[in-house]
Amino acid sequence: MSKRKILKYGSEVLRRNSTPVTKFDKRLKKIIDDMLETMYAAHGVGLAAPQIGINQRIVVIDAEYGSDRYDESGKSTGRKNPRNPLILINPEITEMEGELESYEGCLSFPDVYFNVTRAKKIKFKFNNIKGQEEEMEADGDLFCRCVQHEIDHLNGQLFVDIADDRIIAREELDKNGFANIDSQPLA
Repeated sequence: MSKRKILKYGSEVLRRNSTPVTKFDKRLKKIIDDMLETMYAAHGVGLAAPQIGINQRIVVIDAEYGSDRYDESGKSTGRKNPRNPLILINPEITEMEGELESYEGCLSFPDVYFNVTRAKKIKFKFNNIKGQEEEMEADGDLFCRCVQHEIDHLNGQLFVDIADDRIIAREELDKNGFANIDSQPLA
């Protein structure tokens, strides 16, 4: 495993539609291992392959990883959670319902946070690391938001595109070093 560089807002690959994975081999396993190491090193709960410059439909998520690491004030508790990652290859949301407003961030936007509205409940399908198709659902929690956020990455959509308040989002971008970046979704 090796930690990879996380691409930041403005990188062209973040705006591309990712291609489906067709080979479930050692190369894929290596990419997934690197993605997990990168995500954990960055203290994230999700990472999509485009964020490390790979234009393929691969997502790693561990929404439980951060749950007890910080107290209500944001200070570290010193606890280390066990790792329980989920690998999503070629994920696709098949059903969505309801709305859930939440405060989100993204590893490609360091220190940038604002509200977005996503589906409250989703059903989705994906391939596991062996290429077998699986289905899951998520309802109203961090995992639900994370799956949607990472699948958006695979489609070239970023959370800044769906900010509840674009003025607040622009202010957050400006104050965190993204003032001169105008990365629009690809047509």
